[in-house]
Amino acid sequence: MTSQSFEDPEAIKHFQSACDACQQLISRYHTPSEARLYVDGYLHALRKVNRLSPKDQEKLETLLHRWILDPSSFIGPNGDLNDLFYKKGQ
Repeated sequence: MTSQSFEDPEAIKHFQSACDACQQLISRYHTPSEARLYVDGYLHALRKVNRLSPKDQEKLETLLHRWILDPSSFIGPNGDLNDLFYKKGQ
């Protein structure tokens, strides 16, 4: 296993779920800051219910925060990167 792999398949499911939700937010013209708030709440809820091992929780937090900061993680509505965060005509 690499240092970035998860020990529990459930951690992978949570990573994918959070990424999918953030992509939906971005496709509805929300900003990366708003996606980050969503992810912070998601991670907080996971910490509270103790669903993941501390090691997997820490990896998940690190990977999600790194993923949100990477602009290549998102595609704009209709696949156009130029209108990622602003509605046309604004």
